[in-house]
Amino acid sequence: MSSAHRSFVDGGPGQSVDPAGAGHDPVRSVVLDSWLRSRNKGVNPDAVGDGVDLDGIELERYRSAHPMALIRPVVRKLLVDDAADTGLLVAISDAEGRLLWVEGDSQAKDRALAMNFVEGADWSEDRVGTNAPGTALALDHCVQIFEAEHFSRTVHDWSCSAAPVHDPMSGQILGAIDITGGPRVAVPEVLSLIRATVAAAESELRLHLLNSPRLLGNASPRLQVLGSERPTLVRDGDRTSLSQRHAEILLLLAEHPEGLSSDHLAVLLDESELDSVTIRAEMSRLRKVFGAAGLGSRPYRLLTELGSDVQEVRHALDRGDAAAALRVYRGPVLPGSVAPGVEEIRADLRGRMRAALLRAGDQGLLAKWTSTVDGREDTGAWAAYLSSMDRRSPMYDQVKSRIETLDRRLGV
Repeated sequence: MSSAHRSFVDGGPGQSVDPAGAGHDPVRSVVLDSWLRSRNKGVNPDAVGDGVDLDGIELERYRSAHPMALIRPVVRKLLVDDAADTGLLVAISDAEGRLLWVEGDSQAKDRALAMNFVEGADWSEDRVGTNAPGTALALDHCVQIFEAEHFSRTVHDWSCSAAPVHDPMSGQILGAIDITGGPRVAVPEVLSLIRATVAAAESELRLHLLNSPRLLGNASPRLQVLGSERPTLVRDGDRTSLSQRHAEILLLLAEHPEGLSSDHLAVLLDESELDSVTIRAEMSRLRKVFGAAGLGSRPYRLLTELGSDVQEVRHALDRGDAAAALRVYRGPVLPGSVAPGVEEIRADLRGRMRAALLRAGDQGLLAKWTSTVDGREDTGAWAAYLSSMDRRSPMYDQVKSRIETLDRRLGV
């Protein structure tokens, strides 16, 4: 692995690595993809930063108000209390990869100073390259990174396992839990322990939210517009059902952070062009739902960050994670909308989703896609699904028959 890392890092931007491992150990695809992202971001493989983003009273205030503070007792009970004299460190980060707490073996903490693995430091993939907490946040799923799989050479003596923690209401990433150490971390049981701890932490968050729905109020509002369910705005732990028109407007404003004039917004909402009076009336009603402080005018624009399930699917597709994208993709964007701007977003997202699944060629993902509204008559996806199957599979003839039925119906 060290040879593969050296070949990749020292070979320059045009140098890649054969994942099959020609001449050296195989490089896992999750690691190679992360190396590519790290290099494209300009991460220095010979450094991991030389300071912290937050320290002192600023760090204390930030982490005490952060939702991850709510799960710290659970993490301490399940992981930290047993980490003394083991050579292991347990870290809790925020959603940006900033380390909020680093606890565990005192000698390991001293050794970790050399690689700046300290409270307040930024360990996002964008900053230090491939590492378990940063890569887990980038991919939105648990990962293990072993020794020379780290992008930074300074971290090659360490292994780590991490998984993201989600807001149980909105699904947004709140941060990550990580175990860092030596060879003891490089076993599947540690990853299972991390998963179990995350599950317990998210259950703890859910209990807190039942008693105080606004505990996670620092999270940005999130728009849910995928699938047949009524569009919803999730904010401060509360869920507000939206009219289709209001959902259309919020989605279009999120797509155009520079803002939209009344005329442009009208065209995106209705081909026959709504008049400015109607647009003003809709915006006035929307302000009562979304909050006047969150919407600007001249041009109409969002004054606060607004996340969405559409955005989450795109982020998953951008990092090449078709499985994560399909988990979020519950169906077409506002399927009942005929607004031209929304139809364009819907077609683009469906096209990107389909292309990613065909490129991945994963049998399980293709099976899920062909059972959805978007995929059930997608002959190309059905053909890819069939080609991924063993002819001896009991499903092979059923899928083949489905393709023949679609061909007859569609006149292919």
